[in-house]
Amino acid sequence: MGDRWRVEVDRSVCIGSGMCIGSAPNDFKLDAGRQSHPTAGETDASDAILEAAESCPVEAISIVDASSGATVFPPD
Repeated sequence: MGDRWRVEVDRSVCIGSGMCIGSAPNDFKLDAGRQSHPTAGETDASDAILEAAESCPVEAISIVDASSGATVFPPD
């Protein structure tokens, strides 16, 4: 796993459950429409972000290694 990740939220899938914010409050925010979005386009790899992606009830969060482009989450 690389040191930097690109985190994306598929806003067409996100239901605004807030699970991501519970796991990684510094890395996700809800907008006025209760849609989640990452606080940064690229961030340090962290267990909290991976936990947020794994806990999303609709699997709206994807994580890509910023240097290699390899998918970190969801697993293949």
